[in-house]
Amino acid sequence: MKRISVALVSLLLVGCTYQSPETPNATSQSPSETPTQTESPTNTPSNEPEPSAVETTLSQIVEPEQENVLVELLAALEISPEFQSGYDRDLFQHWIDADSDGCNTRREVLIAESVADPQIGERCSVFGSWISPYDNRQINDPSELDIDHMVPLAEAWRSGAYQWSSETRKRFANDLGFSGSLIAVTASSNRSKSDRDPASWLPSNTPYLCQYTYDWLAVKYRWSLTVDSDEALALAELVPNCPGDYSIPNKAEIVIAPSQPAPRSTKAGEDPRFGTCREAKANGYGPYVRGVHSEYDWYRDGDSDGTVCE
Repeated sequence: MKRISVALVSLLLVGCTYQSPETPNATSQSPSETPTQTESPTNTPSNEPEPSAVETTLSQIVEPEQENVLVELLAALEISPEFQSGYDRDLFQHWIDADSDGCNTRREVLIAESVADPQIGERCSVFGSWISPYDNRQINDPSELDIDHMVPLAEAWRSGAYQWSSETRKRFANDLGFSGSLIAVTASSNRSKSDRDPASWLPSNTPYLCQYTYDWLAVKYRWSLTVDSDEALALAELVPNCPGDYSIPNKAEIVIAPSQPAPRSTKAGEDPRFGTCREAKANGYGPYVRGVHSEYDWYRDGDSDGTVCE
């Protein structure tokens, strides 16, 4: 993996033209849909340019004339091809009540982002008013809002979260430690974005572009995620125009899951007991047979065929 130097991500891209992504139609897949279950992850190569080729292009960029935090954030990120398999939304447990105050993560974001004084009712029902920054729409009914992960869960997986422990993925999915990690937006704009990065999607609300770019970079930096080649070039086109008063976010603690063996059928007890079969399979475990493996009792046999995690 290559790290971008500060000199490579300033004012203008020379010899590289970046086209703003078009707004997708309404048939974009909703992030709330359950992704197709996949087998154990295999790092499938992508067709994007190699990091070395991107560095050659970026090396033609001149030094910034003034300090730019977004340039610093981009410079701190590593360029790496995306990891293309194994993603399942269920691997990121989200909307938990981390502080046991009766309000889950979704409601905490609604409370924090209401532009009117929020009113909290029974079972943490939230009443207020919100401005969806992606499309600059005012919303007074919280049921019309999605809480978007600035860096979508699937994008996070492809950018390094596939290596994380389940606890780290849960913390990422419920990150209230940085205000840009989770954001209340209209359901339509969230579905328009889906799981795409800035190379293929940007919000239609142009005055918000710099804040969006900063939040994207900050989340990637905070969680030590990589950028792919096209993403790096798109961000390099955006950051020179955003010299505002931004700050470097605190780093989140990342715990990498231990390297797991290939699927096996012997030696009960090695499985660390994942939350679901999907997670066990994503880490190379299973299948387990009733009466043969003790792990069988840890997971649900949905089809009652005597085998789990197959």
